[in-house]
Amino acid sequence: MENFSLTLLIIILTCITSFMAFNNAALRGSALFYPFAMANRGEWYRFLTSGFIHADFLHLGVNMYVLYSFGVILEKMYLPLFFGDTANLVYVGIYFLGMIVSDIPSYIKHRRDATYRGLGASGAVAAVLFATILIGPFNGEIGLLFIPGLGIPPIVFGILYLFYSAYMGRAGRDNINHDAHFYGAVFGFIFPGIFKPELFLFLIEQIKFQLA
Repeated sequence: MENFSLTLLIIILTCITSFMAFNNAALRGSALFYPFAMANRGEWYRFLTSGFIHADFLHLGVNMYVLYSFGVILEKMYLPLFFGDTANLVYVGIYFLGMIVSDIPSYIKHRRDATYRGLGASGAVAAVLFATILIGPFNGEIGLLFIPGLGIPPIVFGILYLFYSAYMGRAGRDNINHDAHFYGAVFGFIFPGIFKPELFLFLIEQIKFQLA
């Protein structure tokens, strides 16, 4: 089971369901994050199903690229180092609880708005991204999808990711729940530290080392 990867399994499942929803309006509609229907019809499953569909190939590609870039490192290296045999359980918690928690503010904001809908794994991916940054903010370099050959530290990538999310969230040009990036990031940063508070001290020491 050493070669088994939760990250790759999630990516494969998300790609399959997203591809299916691209060409199936009924499937897409039933899976969307739709706070009005959730509040009035109790369709709470949408907290999860909306994370398995995407607006288009670009949206899917960016999310899965970020998930792969950070998820494998988090799953295979960082979490086992601090959580041992419970690493996979913590990873599942980061991803799927991040997916739910990141959408709660949008649910509260739009639960009476019959026109609002959202989709995408943005909150869950942001949770994985910032859990990785918490443990290894300066470890290695992350390549940029549209600028081959240029790599930046994970903490810089994370900051750029949030700026992009904030800009797109204000623009409001699509059904992508960009606001979930921010709340997912906060959750992913805090959640592992709830069980291992020493992770925050470890982060401070790494920042001090870089500034020395």
